[in-house]
Amino acid sequence: MSTTKHHDDNLPRIFPHDFLWGTATASYQIEGAVEVDGRRPSIWDTYSRQPGAIRNGDTGDIACDHYHRMNEDLDLMRELGVGSYRFSVAWPRIQPDGKGPANQAGLDFYRRLVNGLRDRDIEPTLTLYHWDLPQALEDEGGWCVRDTAERFAEYVDLVARSLGTDVERWITLNEPWCSAWLGYGSGRHAPGVQDIGKAVAANHHLLLAHGLAVPILRSAVPSAKVGITLNLGVHRPGTDHADDVAAARRADGNLNRLFLDPIFHGHYPEDMLEHYETNQPGFSVIQAGDLEIISPPLDFLGVNYYFPGTVMDAKRISEARVAGYGVPLGEQFPDLRVLSLETPGIDTTSMGWEVDASGLTELLVRIKKEYTDLPIYITENGAAFDDYVDPNNYVLDHNRVAYLQEHISAVHDAIDAGVNVQGYFVWSLLDNFEWSFGYSRRFGIVWVDFPSGDRLPKASFEWYRETIRSNSVVYARSVGTE
Repeated sequence: MSTTKHHDDNLPRIFPHDFLWGTATASYQIEGAVEVDGRRPSIWDTYSRQPGAIRNGDTGDIACDHYHRMNEDLDLMRELGVGSYRFSVAWPRIQPDGKGPANQAGLDFYRRLVNGLRDRDIEPTLTLYHWDLPQALEDEGGWCVRDTAERFAEYVDLVARSLGTDVERWITLNEPWCSAWLGYGSGRHAPGVQDIGKAVAANHHLLLAHGLAVPILRSAVPSAKVGITLNLGVHRPGTDHADDVAAARRADGNLNRLFLDPIFHGHYPEDMLEHYETNQPGFSVIQAGDLEIISPPLDFLGVNYYFPGTVMDAKRISEARVAGYGVPLGEQFPDLRVLSLETPGIDTTSMGWEVDASGLTELLVRIKKEYTDLPIYITENGAAFDDYVDPNNYVLDHNRVAYLQEHISAVHDAIDAGVNVQGYFVWSLLDNFEWSFGYSRRFGIVWVDFPSGDRLPKASFEWYRETIRSNSVVYARSVGTE
């Protein structure tokens, strides 16, 4: 069934006049300078030094050296024409040990960044936590313990009172699912813990940290617009068999409803409470009043989307092959009993993620229907491909252009359907340290030569600049449309 309207493929689709175009990065992925101006280790500094944790033994020690090349990157953004830049503050730069007074040198760095953006007529969109927890706090239990949420509130107050009204849009957390479930569940991200009960506890304490931060931001910056960024997805059952439908529901509960339900409805989903009731410490960490803290009114929701998933019940491997699906993808959480499937004939990125923009429209319509009419910003969307610099010194990443065109078209479909989408941030401005993949995956619209750090705008940079200039996109048909 079609999920979008029919459009003339050659006619541009105009976005609302005040639609916000942006790009995004994260501190540990680009800054480098991990021992400069008082910064101390984060969990990613520690994790990246564990043998075998990061592909090729890469670390974020230098990354894109944005700490020293900030003005060059700001000039690239001005050339791109974005209205906003979404960046994250590194907690270990502000409180090297996760507590105590602010490190002034760290605050000064972000003050220079904010001033540089304002000087170029670019709005700062500030993310307070994008995964770089001070290692000293992890040593005391990390996100598995309540104290970390309380320390986060103190850190937020320091940043908010320093940068104040020069930042209008504040994001408390980026993708708490990844922090909790990849960091403490599967162990594929820092700090590398493999314990489902601890992942559930981290899930709750991250949301508690978000809830504690909201009133602090409103007090310190009365004009602030406050939100959270969630990585959300679509899980489609591979068949209409009841077991596969139930498997898709479990996957949806873990990725989506464990966050959307408490934030917007003030409770955890009953099926997930039941599913994790035997995992300790799990939900036993919830205290009276926590759900009220977690669910204050917000000003917007940030949505990160990359790909949808097709799933079946894990015991139905033979049926999956009969249904025509490819080799099952690797499973991270056996307790969910979910088999993720490859769909034959569908293009994938170098991450192995299927390219299907219709899932983005489907997700946004669902959020409006089931959760909120708040303004939504697509705070991350993009693709990694095996880019290279050709003999003419160009990076002709036409596959990324096609990906972006399809997904920006899908955003327009959602707006047509009445969803209040007010902005789009492409991930990412720069090729960077892609977490456990190190420097082997490139998401940037600007090529970065590692380790020299030289920048080279790609074809996608030029395409996105024209999209911003025209405030429009030519319709691109994606998988799942007719």
